[in-house]
Amino acid sequence: MTETVTGRIIKGVGGLYYIAACGCVYKCTARGILRKKRITPTIGDNVEISVQSQTEKKGTIESILPRRNSLLRPRVANIDCAVITFAAKSPNINYDLLDRFLVLAEFQKIENIIICINKSDLAAAEEVERIYSSAYKVVHTSAAENRGTEELKALLSGKVSVLAGPSGVGKSSLINRLIPDSARQTGEISRKIERGRHTTRQVELLEADENTYIVDSPGFTSLSLEFMSEDELVHCFREFEPYLNDCRFGDCRHLSEPDCGLKAHIGKEIPKERYESYVRLYNELKNGR
Repeated sequence: MTETVTGRIIKGVGGLYYIAACGCVYKCTARGILRKKRITPTIGDNVEISVQSQTEKKGTIESILPRRNSLLRPRVANIDCAVITFAAKSPNINYDLLDRFLVLAEFQKIENIIICINKSDLAAAEEVERIYSSAYKVVHTSAAENRGTEELKALLSGKVSVLAGPSGVGKSSLINRLIPDSARQTGEISRKIERGRHTTRQVELLEADENTYIVDSPGFTSLSLEFMSEDELVHCFREFEPYLNDCRFGDCRHLSEPDCGLKAHIGKEIPKERYESYVRLYNELKNGR
């Protein structure tokens, strides 16, 4: 009799999926009906598999359980925590890209969002603290000197977390510190273009401790938000939420409308840089429709 077990997809390569279940890893293919329904198994998916061979640890994915969330870049599902990772220097912080990653995580309703500033041995990052610390946990790390990594590891305990950010900020080096036996390939910064080589080419869940997984993912130099509408954007700025009902008009877009209660908090509870980012992204989404 075929045994059915529930597990989590931790890696996918060439149509084969590796499922962590019952204390071991099964190598599985997806049932043809999933392809017919155009359902693509995603790293992080919780799945039901039928075990074809316990000895060889082979099976078939029968069904994909409902997802709590799903990211497109990186493509991963059921994330508990997003660690938006940038470097204090080399490459310098791209605040526009940082805000886009935050919007992406907020859009997917990921409650635990951490901003990690790596390479803190090279420079301080007071601006990040000033702009973001009222809404997000900011952690300063140095993979090179192994500083701040224990604090970060404690924050990720018991969660499925994704490290997302641009190339060259040291995500793989951080994972080497968080999971010493992960043996992730790391790359050097190209001095010419101040950008990291893409050393991570696929998404996979790396087990840090029991029930603790970390996703390393390819780096990005740009991030489109075309999947969302401009009216959804305001709910992706966490600092805005306490003041969204303070406006005179219920459909206030917080741009040029009169008696906008939210704008009264700009430069106070809401950093002006964050509001300016909202306006810029709003216009980009509106003009791109």
